[in-house]
Amino acid sequence: MRPDDPRLPTSPGFWRSPLRGTWFTSVLGLVLLVGITVLFVTGLLSYAAYNPDLAPVNDQTPDKGILGFYLFSWPTNPYWLYRVTQGLHVTLGIALIPVLLAKLWSVVPKLFTLPPARSLAHALERISLLLLVGGGLFEFTTGVLNVQLDYLFPGSFYPLHFYGAWVFFAAFLAHAALKTPAALRAVRRRRLDEAELAAPRPDPPTVSRRGALWFVGGASLLLLVTTAGQSIGGALRRTALLAPHGGADPGSGPNGFQINKTAAYAGIDALETGEEAWRLVVTGRGGRTVRLSRAQLLQLPQHSAALPIACVEGWSTADQWWRGVRLRDLAALVGYDGDPPDVFVESIQRHGAFRRAALRANQVADPRSLLALQVNGEDLTPDHGYPARVIVPAAPGVLNTKWVARMTFGDL
Repeated sequence: MRPDDPRLPTSPGFWRSPLRGTWFTSVLGLVLLVGITVLFVTGLLSYAAYNPDLAPVNDQTPDKGILGFYLFSWPTNPYWLYRVTQGLHVTLGIALIPVLLAKLWSVVPKLFTLPPARSLAHALERISLLLLVGGGLFEFTTGVLNVQLDYLFPGSFYPLHFYGAWVFFAAFLAHAALKTPAALRAVRRRRLDEAELAAPRPDPPTVSRRGALWFVGGASLLLLVTTAGQSIGGALRRTALLAPHGGADPGSGPNGFQINKTAAYAGIDALETGEEAWRLVVTGRGGRTVRLSRAQLLQLPQHSAALPIACVEGWSTADQWWRGVRLRDLAALVGYDGDPPDVFVESIQRHGAFRRAALRANQVADPRSLLALQVNGEDLTPDHGYPARVIVPAAPGVLNTKWVARMTFGDL
């Protein structure tokens, strides 16, 4: 067969849809221009929230080099910061899937255009398109799989998604710089001649281009309302049908709120967490060490804070009332009476990532940062970290270590 045979995708006659055209593609492209930029920024913020430069245990993306140029100490105010930024990242990413797929569909004939490279500049443009399309599909696919807790991809999600985001966004910026002016002109003038993208011999239309855009927008809206409730919470959580933590809160009572890992999954043995066996080991200045039972912790000054748990998968709890010992008070027990330093926290959990985590000095110093012993007026359940867990305002959920066994204060 010849390349221009209408039975082959390399032939313009193969593509017959009357919907394809410059205006249709431009509208979708401008939506993605804004949406993907927000996704990239909130993704960078999510990475910064892990405090990856603080300690190797926090950094799941080694050898990032200059890609970490923007990192800063993650704040504790406002306390809902990570809940909002990561909820926006995940919810917007899912809602943009129909727009991304429609945009790729609208330009797919250009991917089969022959010859593949008419010049060096054209070859570079085609390579950037491969990085753009491949990177976009990779980022959205790995993101959705992570949200659904389906780790089907090889390797760790963190470096794959992090490095993939930089490759994709670099190609995206190059493409946007080339195409945005033309897209804006096409939308302003409502051009419908569509010489570049329109099918030369289109089939009879069954829906208008505006109707197709309404369909894409409706699909995005449907994904939005079936996902957003996982980070908004309240009654809307029941609408989060596509979220792994959607629907009603698990269980009931004071400990009836979301978790990622159960005590059974983490390998927590009830014998280890019993009153006779469990001790919190706190180490500080000059190697000074104290060992505290849960009863002794309860005898220390107790403080309360209303804080949510917000996770990288985009879900979060409502504000829960936590009660326990301030982290800064534990630092004072081991020689840090003034401004407390960083802390390295270790759990007794055996399975899963983030068995250890590091917190910055500003997080330790915040009076709402607690080693929590109770939540909503009752003792923690094993699934929520009994006998003790960390809770820190604005920190990603995995840094709020459960089943704490050891805390080491000092500069990390």
